[in-house]
Amino acid sequence: MATIKDIAKLAEVSPATVSRILNKDTSLSVSENTRKRVFEAAEELDYIPVKRRNKGIYTSIKIGVIHWYSQKEELGDPYYVSITNGIEKECFNKKIEVITIFKNDDTFITNELNDLDGVIAIGKFSKEDVEEFSVYSPIIIFVDSSPNEKKYDSVVIDFKKAMREVLEYLLEQGHNSIGFIGGREYVGQKRELIEDEREVTYREFMKNKGIYNRRNMYIGRFTPEDGYGLMKEAVEKGNLPTAFFIASDSMAIGAFSALYEHNISVPKDVSIIGFNDIPTSKYLVPPLSTVKVHTEFMGITAVGLLLERMNDGREISKKVVVPTELIIRESSN
Repeated sequence: MATIKDIAKLAEVSPATVSRILNKDTSLSVSENTRKRVFEAAEELDYIPVKRRNKGIYTSIKIGVIHWYSQKEELGDPYYVSITNGIEKECFNKKIEVITIFKNDDTFITNELNDLDGVIAIGKFSKEDVEEFSVYSPIIIFVDSSPNEKKYDSVVIDFKKAMREVLEYLLEQGHNSIGFIGGREYVGQKRELIEDEREVTYREFMKNKGIYNRRNMYIGRFTPEDGYGLMKEAVEKGNLPTAFFIASDSMAIGAFSALYEHNISVPKDVSIIGFNDIPTSKYLVPPLSTVKVHTEFMGITAVGLLLERMNDGREISKKVVVPTELIIRESSN
């Protein structure tokens, strides 16, 4: 069976151009000669689109779910596991076939993405990644990022608002020395840095209040190991802040361990607030205050947006911002 890549090779254009021409993308600016070459190549190769409609409704749906993590990395991050669970449950309920693609050495096994009706991409992606995905379907829903909100639907949370709520709460509790433990992430072959809005908001907020101290910021990876190592570094440096915001509950678990080893009491000596509200958070000792993210709902919402695009023919993009909730437990006062 001929693929879009086969047509692109014969017509001497990019696969992305073929996909947009065959899907009648009116925003694409190409010559009539190019369009003619693409359609002639498709006819010559007997290309048969998988998408079949009955009065505008897809009778059989197959989507690709693309993860920006490797399978091993995702299993260690409950945040993305929960988003995936939401997608898979909703697809099962809607009888949608799911093809799962994980990142492998910063690449995606995209030969498995042929003839898809839509794509849900979980995580953060480079411009090159997005262009590659668009070859396989013009319908792409992004979860946890919004690389091009004019063109693609997305489901995100408001990190800035969540961060300000945490910091305002800590100030109200009398904390003027507030530390930050977070992580850095990168995308694409060129390892482009992704700006973490929580880190940016923390810095801006603390500066505006006149209480910013660069030595109270610790940046690593979003893992329990780095949470442990960074908190240990903070303890050994001395003058420990009276409160810490930690950008993931997984990191907070590691930080708890470091504090316990140094006989530092939570929250008596230092208050801790995490982020994500993973299932184990409320079972820590003491239970972890955190920002609850409705991750399963984010996945369910992504499937709904995809079906809207497919069944209703909606062309205007949507960006859905799912609210967060500050959950106060016994790790902060």
